[in-house]
Formats: sequence, structure tokens, C-alpha cells
Amino acid sequence: MSKNHWTDSWLSFGLAFVGGYCDAGGYVLAKTFTGHITGTLVLAAISLSGHDWRTLLRHLSAIALFLTGVVLILFSERFRRTPSRFLLPIVMGAEIVLISTAYLVLTSDLTARFRLFVSCMSLTLGLQNGAFSQAGGISIHTTYLTGIITSLLKTEAQRHSSETTAHDKSASDQKVSLLGGIWLLFILGAMVGAAMVFWLGAPGVIGAAILLLGILICVCVSRWSPEKRKEDHGSVACASIFNT
Repeated sequence: MSKNHWTDSWLSFGLAFVGGYCDAGGYVLAKTFTGHITGTLVLAAISLSGHDWRTLLRHLSAIALFLTGVVLILFSERFRRTPSRFLLPIVMGAEIVLISTAYLVLTSDLTARFRLFVSCMSLTLGLQNGAFSQAGGISIHTTYLTGIITSLLKTEAQRHSSETTAHDKSASDQKVSLLGGIWLLFILGAMVGAAMVFWLGAPGVIGAAILLLGILICVCVSRWSPEKRKEDHGSVACASIFNT
């Protein structure tokens, strides 16, 4: 396994843990999924059927802000003027601010505090979902499991196919390890997030911001280490030679 693939893998696992933590913690506190559109749509349909307009608005806000986060990343990638390696650290910093803001509004006396909390948490996971969607050339999601389990089962079936070559099996093994790890860490993060919120109440959600801060520090150390800078300079030099 290459160094870049290993780095992408542990980053995927860390963000999946945070995704599960935020989604479960958000549901315990506001009875809304903040990183899962399918589940939130079902909850919105139930609220609509029961004429619970306030709860319906909360669910619709979660969906709208999650999609807003994804769209913001798409636009930033299209029109960005900074190197791509800066995008994820910037997004993770924004996530930390949004989670802290979500906690502050939830503990305030604002009438719309639950809707504002859900909006902040949904925007957080939407940004994360848009900013980190590839690891080792594999399409992934770290804020929900829809599709992950299906991909995992398909890959496992292909790995045992009689037509699979040794190279294909090696690639399938890496994909199974990655997707299986994401699935496991998301579930573990959901368990820890729910437990922290049950134990501490609203302050429990701050644990996600602390985890993100730790991951952000590791990402910065990894991407701006002297070895990485030399590697980047070498890549730029090679590209300039081929372009001349």
C-alpha cells in the first residue's frame, strides 16, 4: 500500500467516525438526521402526514443545508484559485466553527434554536461530504452509509469471481478494507456520539469538534512536512520540464 493510499485510508476512517458521531448526536438532540438525506426525507414525510409543521420545517432545513454544503464545495472546486490541498483543511476548520456554533445556539434561549442547530450540523456534514469523496481512487462517503454496504457486497462478490485476476483481487482487497473500515468507524462514531450526548447533553456534541481539530492537525503535519514539500516541488519541476 502506497503512502498516499494509507493517508487517504486513515483520513477516511477519521472523518467517517466524525460523520457517525455528528449524525447520531444530532438525532439524539434534535430528532433529525443531519448527514443522511434519505432518513430525513422519511422523517419529513411523517411530519407532513401528522401536520407537524414545525418539525417538518426542521427536517427540510436539514436537507437544504446539507445540499448547500455539497454545492458550495462543487462551486469552490470549479472557481478556486488556491491549490486543492488547501480545500480539505479549510473545510475542516469551517466544520469546527459550525459545530461550535451549533452548540452555542442549542444552549441559547432562541426560539428557533433546534432549527438553527440542525442547520449548522447539516451544513457541516454537507461540506465534509463534498470535500472528501475520493480515497485511493475509490468513491466514498463519510457522512452516511447509503451505497457503502452495496459497494462492499458487490466488491466482495467480484473478489471471489472465477474471472478475477491477481491484480483485480489485490485492488478488491484494498477496496473491501477501505469500505469495511469506513462502515465500521461510522457505526462506532455513531455509538460514541450518542453515548456522549446521552451522558453530557448538548456539550457532548463538542466532542466532534475536538476530534476534527485532532484530524486537522494531523492533516496539516502530513501535507506540509519537509518530505511532502520536496515531493511537491519535484512534481512541479517534472511538469514544467514536460510542458517546455
